[in-house]
Amino acid sequence: MLKTANVIVIICALLLTGRVEAAVCTTPPDSTDTQVVRFSADTLAAFNIDSLAPLLTPRKAKAANRNKQLFVPSPKRALWLALVLPGAGQIYNRKYWKLPIIYGGFIGCTYALLWNQQMYDDYSQAYLDIMDDDPATASYNNMLPMGYDISGREEQFKKIFKHKRDYYRKYRDMSIFAFFGVYLISVVDAYVDAQLSTFDISKDLSLRVEPATIEINNNMGNRKSHAVGVQCSLNF
Repeated sequence: MLKTANVIVIICALLLTGRVEAAVCTTPPDSTDTQVVRFSADTLAAFNIDSLAPLLTPRKAKAANRNKQLFVPSPKRALWLALVLPGAGQIYNRKYWKLPIIYGGFIGCTYALLWNQQMYDDYSQAYLDIMDDDPATASYNNMLPMGYDISGREEQFKKIFKHKRDYYRKYRDMSIFAFFGVYLISVVDAYVDAQLSTFDISKDLSLRVEPATIEINNNMGNRKSHAVGVQCSLNF
């Protein structure tokens, strides 16, 4: 029934175009002879038979459309987009699920940078105030519990404030390096992802673990012994 319908569609289309140059040979209803329709070479050449491909072979036509719609990203373009704007390479590669990871890393590094910078500024000022021996400058009291008195232990707290200042400066610098690390990772990921987009991985990717018999040669004698072990095989 499907083939008959396809033939009817072709005939109707050719009739509408006015390019039929032969009549249909008719046969009695009970005859088993095949009806024949003849068309000239000019007719077939002029008529766009490809337009009826979805009707004749719907599955093949759908497969062809899917192949035409297959997107293959350019590694060079993905690299430049990621360099200009973090996350743009992932958008170009259509890997949108990576964006929360990348921007989450940027937000975390930014928060750590601001926090450590603030603590570094506070302890730096406290260390300067405790070192100048000026009672009017005592911002270090804000770093201590309310009502806490450090009279007679100034030297001890000078070392503490200096240690805290150096501590937060170290982690502030590490936060800056981590920020640029996330940026570089996003660039490398965009480039590698685009580069491996055409990498063919077999569907038969499996790991098999099964018992095996291992043959052991005995150098002391010309005898061979066997042992039971485990064998791993990887198919790809």
